[in-house]
Amino acid sequence: MTRNPESKDAPWRFRHDLKGVLFDFDGTLTRPGTLDFPAIKRALGCPPERPILEYIGQHPPGQRASLVAVLDKHEMQAAACARPNGGAESCLRTLKEGGVLVGILTRNSLQSVRKSFQAFQTTTPLDFATIVTREDAAPKPHPEGVWIAARAMHIPPERLVVIGDYRFDIIAGKRAGAKTILLTNGKDSTMADGDPAPDHVCASFEEVLEVLSAEPLI
Repeated sequence: MTRNPESKDAPWRFRHDLKGVLFDFDGTLTRPGTLDFPAIKRALGCPPERPILEYIGQHPPGQRASLVAVLDKHEMQAAACARPNGGAESCLRTLKEGGVLVGILTRNSLQSVRKSFQAFQTTTPLDFATIVTREDAAPKPHPEGVWIAARAMHIPPERLVVIGDYRFDIIAGKRAGAKTILLTNGKDSTMADGDPAPDHVCASFEEVLEVLSAEPLI
């Protein structure tokens, strides 16, 4: 612990080498379960075992545009129902007060992210040093988005922590050379056999803050 144990109101003090945290969005900063992936896949004709963006990407540009339109429609409908995940806004505020930059890396569209923020009470897109979406980079698990975010935040990837609720977040972070935290939201891990292990597994944002303030971090 790096807080005074006698005071719950004492400020968090983070590791001196923690410069930035890159968050996944859907299911991490927002409550999990808002996007109905099986329904989206049925609407797209995407096989259940295939990731949606990779399925869309295999089509010719003309077909791809119509599929993206279907995905955008479902994402915007979900964004209208999105709510901040428990403890997410408090965690973001605490990190910023501790001088840690925060960013977002998501497979979602920018317009759906902005729509989702309408339900947040104390957080807006302006609170983030960068927001990298599928329009900006190859989607996770490709590491390109992590590298783009790191450059935008002026932080070497190895000084960045990637936090997400799904295995693609961890794979992208590890491939980019960043530290990683899997947020389970109290459920089973999404990691598969052969995946790189996350550096830490946390059930809640309170646990995330504990990890980010620990000595050593990893």
